[in-house]
Amino acid sequence: MRDASVVVVSSAISADNPEIVAAHEARIPVIRRAEMLAELMRFRHGIAIAGTHGKTTTTAMVSSIYAEAGLDPTFVNGGLVKAAGVHARLGHSRYLIAEADESDASFLHLQPMVAIVTNIEADHMDTYHGDFENLKQTFINFLHNLPFYGRAVMCVDDPVIRELLPRVGRQITTYGF
Repeated sequence: MRDASVVVVSSAISADNPEIVAAHEARIPVIRRAEMLAELMRFRHGIAIAGTHGKTTTTAMVSSIYAEAGLDPTFVNGGLVKAAGVHARLGHSRYLIAEADESDASFLHLQPMVAIVTNIEADHMDTYHGDFENLKQTFINFLHNLPFYGRAVMCVDDPVIRELLPRVGRQITTYGF
């Protein structure tokens, strides 16, 4: 840890974790995963994948497609990208593909060029004060982080996504049946 210039943590790591305590004692900045992703995304063409289910799989698929197309993306996933054998990789292109975490609303830090939303269900409701409308509005706020020329890619198989389409306010590409 002595050589670290920053420690990046997920929301699943508690403040009393020994490594976090040691970082604070060594005066090493400790930042949330989404904050680091947002910083990295500022310099890249960001593609963020959000949704209640399917984020990890979709992030792995998009990362693999970009890699197979020779686009050498940077990717940060919550699970293994089997084609690469790792969860994250620093690529040399302008593309950054990331799993976006709505469980603690930290995906609001991200400002991608493209946002893929797989589905929206009442999950992690403690974060949203038990209010499903609050969760839905948070997804809309995430999509409003897209620039005016950005694109929302949304699964219209999901009834909540269909309901929210008129509120997105950005270019939309849909998929599903």
